[in-house]
Amino acid sequence: MNKNILWQSVVLAAGLFAAAPAQAQTKEIVFGMQCDRTGPTEIVGSNACPGVHDYIDLINSKGGVDGYHIKLIDIDNQYKVPPAVEAFQSEKQAGAITMAVYGTPMIMAVAQQCQDSKITCTSPGFGIAASADGKLYPYVFPLAAGYWSQAAGAIDYAKKQLGGSLKGKKIAYMFYDNPAGREPLPVLHDLQTIEGFELTEFAVPPPGLDVNSQALDIAQRNRPDFVLIHLFGRSPSLALKALKGNGYPLRKVIGFVWASAEPDIEAAGGYAAVNGYNTIQFAGVGNDYPVSKEIIAMYAKEGKPPPKEMQASVYYNRGIAWAALHVQAIHNAIVAKGGAAPTGEDVKHGFEQIHDFTLGGIVAPVKLTAADHEGGGFVQVWQVEGGKLVRKTDWFRAYPEVVQKHVAAAAANK
Repeated sequence: MNKNILWQSVVLAAGLFAAAPAQAQTKEIVFGMQCDRTGPTEIVGSNACPGVHDYIDLINSKGGVDGYHIKLIDIDNQYKVPPAVEAFQSEKQAGAITMAVYGTPMIMAVAQQCQDSKITCTSPGFGIAASADGKLYPYVFPLAAGYWSQAAGAIDYAKKQLGGSLKGKKIAYMFYDNPAGREPLPVLHDLQTIEGFELTEFAVPPPGLDVNSQALDIAQRNRPDFVLIHLFGRSPSLALKALKGNGYPLRKVIGFVWASAEPDIEAAGGYAAVNGYNTIQFAGVGNDYPVSKEIIAMYAKEGKPPPKEMQASVYYNRGIAWAALHVQAIHNAIVAKGGAAPTGEDVKHGFEQIHDFTLGGIVAPVKLTAADHEGGGFVQVWQVEGGKLVRKTDWFRAYPEVVQKHVAAAAANK
């Protein structure tokens, strides 16, 4: 049995996280995290970051990782670059050897500092798409499908929904006009040439609250065969309302990963209002996973109900997966050092030894290497159907050769 799968099964089934009882612990590893609880995308951070905390609390409640207690430092970066840079320095000074950095502009701002400081920094489902190349960005790990892979997956799904060919079709791309929203454009332009569709771009200026003119243009003038929306914060729900209000069928709309959660659906009027809407996911939806049940049991043991954030399972589960991948890397690093305290460089190598990691099915089998820090770029599509999110595809990746072309080009141009 693969050693990563074995360790996961031990974690989930027996809770044997530590080599020593929790009360005997004196060893500590500092894990830094940035979040957004007060900025324009707080709808994400306020639900994802509690998932990180709960998973780390679960690990520590069972003795930590191989005898090491995980100290989690959480700083609100407000989805702004200056606070993110300050947070990086603060957590570095506190001894963090690995960090979860929140937001594409933020990871762009600190990527060089991660490398210079030899601190592993992660950005699952967002960030610098070219950081899939571990040689180009040795200390940045996207861990999950970046925006290039999401764009490829969305086009592949649209193609299948439109009968297997996009030749002569019209695709609209509605995006948050910042580095995150613009990042998929090179891949979309390539796919436009390959598949023969017409691409029209509709930029939404930050903070993403003014979407009505774009939605009107899409629904009444452009009238595309399919719409991709790459929005986040409050803007996804506003866009869904506006598209529907202007008569565009939501079955022909697919949202990238940050436009794809329960809070977005609820803010758009609820499941009945957005029935048919398609969403891209890089982690599972719902609470029917072994680790979810363990967290519920942890709360019950303390006489508490499950955390309310679990209701936003899309974001919460991403937080769990985010934390779990850090924990797995830390475990790999400790084992490689024979139980000695790991450094940031050791944790980097620990990430690169993660193979076939699924955390009980929450994520696709993640395989990270020194060359591939993205883990394959796999996604699923879930659709709003019958008052809930329903899985429509298995894990898949699309146009890997196109994505790899852009990764290689980024390396050549750096």
